[in-house]
Amino acid sequence: MSVKTIDGLMRHLRNSGVDIKGSKQKRQLVNVGYFHGYKGYRFFKNSGRRLPFATFSEIYATIQYDTKLKALFYDKVMFIETAVKNIALECILEEISSSNIQDMYSKVVRSYNNLPVGSSVEQKKKAQQDKLNLQGMIHKNIIKGYKDNNPQITHFYNNINYGEVPIWALFEILMLGDFGFLLSCLTYDMRDMISKRININLASDTNRELVYKYIYTLKDLRNAIAHNAVIFDTRFRRMDPIRAMKRCLELEFNLPYINFKTIGDYVVLVVYYLKLLKIDKKEIVSFVSKFEKLTDEYIKNVNANVSAVVVHPDLKNRMRIVRQHI
Repeated sequence: MSVKTIDGLMRHLRNSGVDIKGSKQKRQLVNVGYFHGYKGYRFFKNSGRRLPFATFSEIYATIQYDTKLKALFYDKVMFIETAVKNIALECILEEISSSNIQDMYSKVVRSYNNLPVGSSVEQKKKAQQDKLNLQGMIHKNIIKGYKDNNPQITHFYNNINYGEVPIWALFEILMLGDFGFLLSCLTYDMRDMISKRININLASDTNRELVYKYIYTLKDLRNAIAHNAVIFDTRFRRMDPIRAMKRCLELEFNLPYINFKTIGDYVVLVVYYLKLLKIDKKEIVSFVSKFEKLTDEYIKNVNANVSAVVVHPDLKNRMRIVRQHI
């Protein structure tokens, strides 16, 4: 198979029914890349659902829409990550009256011996395996931090006055997914305390799972943004939401449904956290307004057959409902 030149790729696009011509669009194709750009954005969610593009300008508009969505979400997700980490850290330190990781393991992490009365042997084994996996994950992160000469880790090993990395330093180096796993390994009472400190609506969260399930959901979005992957169609989604995840947001915003199958539901989740974290109402409204503006601009820049696939028909109404409950 021969490698096509950029002119050859343009001819290939025209032969595929996509109008592309001129030096400007040639430069745009070079900049976004044929494989990252056209190949990556020509379908919605999966390769079996091709978007009916008629012109390259529509493809470029889709890439620009996706890029602007990443920029819109990025600082909000980073803020939520930092804030939730700090709240969880405060709760753990308060509960164990120590900054020692071993004290965290023994006092607030589920294990074979500290599950509620009535727990089955299998549940106890699962808890113990999770604890061992958690210890392994934390140890691996500390080793990597030391190998990479991370000052937040080396400070405690290269200083004669210290011997172990404290919990707060560990939290600084944990990736969002690892942090979510740590939260999932905490005892029910510890998860309950953190959930209440964040002020998560626990009406439908019997098992206190939202505190880490939502973090896993945000992790998928954050990783897609960090790796410049496609987000506009939520193809990054890795887990099906449990009932509590859906019900919590439905109750908070009086929405008929939540399923995280469209990017609008991730807007809802971010808005929920911004509310919980007491961000100024104007800033939250501005976030929603920017999302709506980007989407409206995108709709104007593509044909109706494309926008009908990309933009869910009830998105505008859902955003209106969310605004009313900010």
